[in-house]
Amino acid sequence: MYGALDISTSALVANRIRLDVISANVANQGTILNAQGEYEPYRRRAVVFAPGDPASGSTQGVHVAAIEIDQSPLRPKYEPGSPFADAEGYVFYPNVHGVTEQMNAMEAARSYEANITVLEATKSMMSVALQILA
Repeated sequence: MYGALDISTSALVANRIRLDVISANVANQGTILNAQGEYEPYRRRAVVFAPGDPASGSTQGVHVAAIEIDQSPLRPKYEPGSPFADAEGYVFYPNVHGVTEQMNAMEAARSYEANITVLEATKSMMSVALQILA
């Protein structure tokens, strides 16, 4: 039974990290300057899950294997007067799409909720098992 708790807990942690990354994507969907104030449009981040737990060596559960930078094309916007415009007058904005991020956030939240439900069911089963033994 404790294995079921560990598996659900690992999924909760992984989905929390995924929601953090999605929040960062949404917060930076209009960011075209880096921390030094130079023109460098933000690039969307994506979480990659992998099975198991490398820290404990367990093959059960899930963990965040990587947070990758999405290399899909940036969104061009015609702004010829901008100091960041290229020779053709286009400024490139982050490859973050609000609707996609909202759908990803809903999916991660649903997964989080499902794992909470599993945790509660496991707790209930453990409680009943202890009552039977007592």
